[in-house]
Amino acid sequence: MSTTSNPWVLGLSASHNGAACLLHGDRIVAAVQEERLVGKKRARLHGARPSLAVRYCLDQGGIVAADLDLVVLCAQTDVHLPENEITANRMLNVQANGIATLTISHHAGHAVSAFATSGFDEAAVLIVDGMGSPTYDLSDDEKNAVIGSGVVGGETNSIYHAAGTTLKALEKHMVDQGRWLNPPPVGAAMPGFGSLGGLFSAAAAQIFGDQMDAGKVMGLAPYGSPTIDPGEFFEIRDGHFVFFDDVPRRFTTPERWPDAKRQYEDLACSVQNALEHALLYLVGRVRELCPSTNLVYAGGVALNSVANERIIRETDFDRVYFMAAAEDSGPAIGAAFHGLWHLTGAYSPQAHERDGFGTTYDAGEISAAIDRTPSLVPQETTDAVSAAADLLVEGKIIAWFTGPSELGPRALGQRSILCDPRQSDAKEKLNARVKHREAFRPFAPVILLEEVENWFDVDFAVALSPDRPILLEYERGGIRATTALA
Repeated sequence: MSTTSNPWVLGLSASHNGAACLLHGDRIVAAVQEERLVGKKRARLHGARPSLAVRYCLDQGGIVAADLDLVVLCAQTDVHLPENEITANRMLNVQANGIATLTISHHAGHAVSAFATSGFDEAAVLIVDGMGSPTYDLSDDEKNAVIGSGVVGGETNSIYHAAGTTLKALEKHMVDQGRWLNPPPVGAAMPGFGSLGGLFSAAAAQIFGDQMDAGKVMGLAPYGSPTIDPGEFFEIRDGHFVFFDDVPRRFTTPERWPDAKRQYEDLACSVQNALEHALLYLVGRVRELCPSTNLVYAGGVALNSVANERIIRETDFDRVYFMAAAEDSGPAIGAAFHGLWHLTGAYSPQAHERDGFGTTYDAGEISAAIDRTPSLVPQETTDAVSAAADLLVEGKIIAWFTGPSELGPRALGQRSILCDPRQSDAKEKLNARVKHREAFRPFAPVILLEEVENWFDVDFAVALSPDRPILLEYERGGIRATTALA
């Protein structure tokens, strides 16, 4: 263990949405995605290569690589691949600088990230995504928790119990040979799938032509009907999922959205319905395996806010925590805390109430950025909130910039686009003129808690958390509503 209670630990998430996180003791100094800095969506971060995210974190901490006590890599692919070899990273130069290194599996990185930011003393943990680490990168504890087929494969669903600095694997589902997303069956156009994340990616590939557009499937789902039964996508046999090619074989055309509009709306709705069916099973399984009344949930599938509502409404956990950076940027935080616990053996529960782990810019830096940008005319105000409200009432669209940037794919108030939703064409205007995306894509209204019932039909009881504010997201008529409860 470290001789200091405040070591510098760098966590890396090496994946298609890579990120870095720097801890000083148990304080997150900075955490940022590579994509935010290189300007390329879902930019990869590799353990073996220099990274803007790593440089950003070191600069934020005011340190150089030699000051690090430990670097922890959480890789989605084989940690032994050349691209994941930390000792080859010239920016870190771990051997010359005498920096210790560790690795952690992809799902364990997700699990630690969610638990460490939840504020819970202990919790059941559920991780669901497309695919995580291969079998040979799992800890012995994780290997012993594998059930069903896929002993040599990749993680898809994992259940853990977290308490203090201990993460115990209770059950782990794998997909054989990493076949989470497969070539279309003979005569079909839609890919096959071997995981719940793969199911959404396959639908995205068929509907939109890009497997990475899984989030759009959730947005399209409320416009369709669940015409395909969950049993045509998968069955649960002896506690593990068995996926079928029945649905992909239905789709033999290369047509993409907005062609085959009704057919694809129903496919999206059916996929969403099947996912909710699967997640309620998994959460029930968590309850069977773990006596905790707390649940933390992460992984790419945990970004599905519609399914998350059902978890809150239809399960009996006392407290449920959904990490905002539930996708593959989150494991950078998990890797860093895993390293901290390894060095110190200590865990201090801290609820992270805001997902802002980036740089905060002062007035001078902001003024300099405005001066460098053509066509911007600054207007000074002593009350930015009132000024923004006045502009919104006038029908203006606002870019809201305040505090540190968010980690993860969601704009949660620090880097957001604001518009008055009382305008009948607000959603269409934002999608067409600002976001340049499909007309069905939803936005999240932000509203005072005491005004919720005046604007929304809320059909479930909301229990306030005794420890911290919680963020609930629910969908009605294609509009996702986000309510912060204190």
